[in-house]
Order: sequence, then C-alpha cells, then structure tokens
Amino acid sequence: MPSARKINEAAIVFRRAVPDDAETLLEFARRTYYETFAAMNTPENMQAYMASAFTLPQFKAELSDPAAVFLLAEVDGHLRGYAKLRADKAPECVTADAAVELVRFYIDQPWQGSGLASAMMEACLTEAKAGGFKTMYLGVWEKNLRAQAFYHKWNFVRVGEHTFQMGDDPQLDWWMMRSLST
Repeated sequence: MPSARKINEAAIVFRRAVPDDAETLLEFARRTYYETFAAMNTPENMQAYMASAFTLPQFKAELSDPAAVFLLAEVDGHLRGYAKLRADKAPECVTADAAVELVRFYIDQPWQGSGLASAMMEACLTEAKAGGFKTMYLGVWEKNLRAQAFYHKWNFVRVGEHTFQMGDDPQLDWWMMRSLST
C-alpha cells in the first residue's frame, strides 16, 4: 500500500513498483546510476555495465521476480528515488538468519540532502520487517564514501567484501549488514 510522508513541505508517496513502471523506472535508474558513478569510471566501463544491467527486458524481469520488491518514492507523481530489496542466499559473511539484500538505493540528485534518503531507508526497513526478515545487507563500492557514511548512520557495519565487475574493471565492494531489530 502506498504511504505518504512530508519532507520540506513536499508530500512523498512511497509505493511498490508494478510492471507498468518498467520504462519510467529504467530511465530513472539509468540516469541516477550514471550521475553517481560516471565521474569515477571510464566511459567504456560505464557503457559495458549499463548495456547489460539497464535494459528494458532486464527491468521487466526484475520487476516480475517474486523475490524482489522495488519501492518508489514519488513527489507530485514524479519519481524521486527508488530502492530494490531482494530475498536470496546471503554471502557467507552475513551470518544472521532471515536476511534480505538492499540491492539498489538511489535518490534523485536535487533531492539528496532533503531527508528523502532517510525516509526511503525507513520505508525499506519497514518493508523488510513486514516480510519477516531479521537482517538487511548490501554491497557498497569502497570508493562511494557518501553512501558508506549514510549506511553507517543507519547502523550498517562492514562484514566482508566482494568483487563487482564494472566492464573490464574488477572493483571492490564492501558487504554491510544490520539487524532489523535496532
């Protein structure tokens, strides 16, 4: 069910994505991913990764995955942020039971610093708890210091690392996790 919250006098509506959101979500996801990582990666590596991860067939498949939930944050009917949660086998370093992965978490640049990211994280934690999960984990690039600081603020702690393949560049991502009871 959609829920609403006010931030800076703007009404934010949180809702689960549906298949009809695929094209809008894809455009938003491509743009926010590019804005976040293009300056720190080669154009060739960005293109190679985005050509496989950000396609309409890929997003339609992800939206129809019963193990995944996309949460959208909208203001006046416009997408301003999204997150993807997915129940899957956790990496070995995530030692807690009933874990769900926060696969993606992106906020539109003009809304960064507005409180929307915190409201979105609250929505993700609520969604995960409602799904019966006890732990949330995520991967974050070792060079994405802003995201790391945000996740630390939300009680995520580093528990391991893995390789994230960006084109031909093997990058180091940290696994972070937190209990949903805190």
